[in-house]
Amino acid sequence: MKKFRAEPRLPRQSLVQGIALACLLVMGGFSIAGPSGMLAWAENQQLLNQRQTELVRLRHERDEVRNRVELLDPRHMDPDLAGELLRSNLNVVHPDEMVMLVH
Repeated sequence: MKKFRAEPRLPRQSLVQGIALACLLVMGGFSIAGPSGMLAWAENQQLLNQRQTELVRLRHERDEVRNRVELLDPRHMDPDLAGELLRSNLNVVHPDEMVMLVH
């Protein structure tokens, strides 16, 4: 029986394999703990849910402002809104009205 003798590794080959292993470990670390890795996934999902909730709130607010702007159109202004704005901005009331301050 013949024994095969393992050839000694060259230092350059070991160095290349070590660098390749280090690169793989760094890439694996980033895939787990990086800014877009698995650990950040839950945080990103929570942030997405918060932003979607805020988006719904802002759309509702925008619709309210849009409605108010339409009511202020000089061609067909809402008389109730006009009276409300005059009373609040000029501090005027009719003699038969009672003023109630709400905070």
